[in-house]
Amino acid sequence: QSEITIKKMRVFVLMVTLLGLIVLELSEASRGRGRNAQKRKESPIDKITPAANLNLEQMIGKWYLISVASKCRHLLETGFKVESTSITLTPPTSSEDPLSVSTLRKLNEQCWEIKQEYQSTKTKGRFLLKGKIPQKNIDIVIAETDHNTHAILYYQMQGKITMKLYGRSPKVPDPVADRFEELAAKQNLGLDVVFQFPSYSFCESVDKDHVLSKS
Repeated sequence: QSEITIKKMRVFVLMVTLLGLIVLELSEASRGRGRNAQKRKESPIDKITPAANLNLEQMIGKWYLISVASKCRHLLETGFKVESTSITLTPPTSSEDPLSVSTLRKLNEQCWEIKQEYQSTKTKGRFLLKGKIPQKNIDIVIAETDHNTHAILYYQMQGKITMKLYGRSPKVPDPVADRFEELAAKQNLGLDVVFQFPSYSFCESVDKDHVLSKS
């Protein structure tokens, strides 16, 4: 009988030990999930809601760059030299295809075309422009548009936000410009970092030797 009692005690001790190990593993896993959750901290652009009325088919065609709100060093240093810029959008043929973007702008008095592809994501109105390395990826959100007069886009690289205001014509109504500046201020982008782009001398075409593809 004493042997049976000893065996039962051993079994009991083993069960307690196993239970303790399981609890310890669960505790460590929970801590790991907590650390992972901290690593996946919400980025600024995650707080930007894409335009609810967005219809990519209606976004097709030319848009003129009106204003840029950014603390980009290049703009801060050369903002007074910004050149007239326009983009042409070609919608994807399916939900999985990229949004094709062709940018026409001048550099040293020479017109250039820059071709890019905004990759679709699971969120309608949000895109990804892949860089050569992941750290250079750019997240893009079409936040506001009426498709006919203006569109406000947010761009994020390495946690820093840049905003762009586009118009169907080289000028937009004052209330639209005011709205853009208001939204920029919410991103801590004051009037001192809002750059107005020229509304004249746009490039209409380029030769094949001045086309860059960044897809």
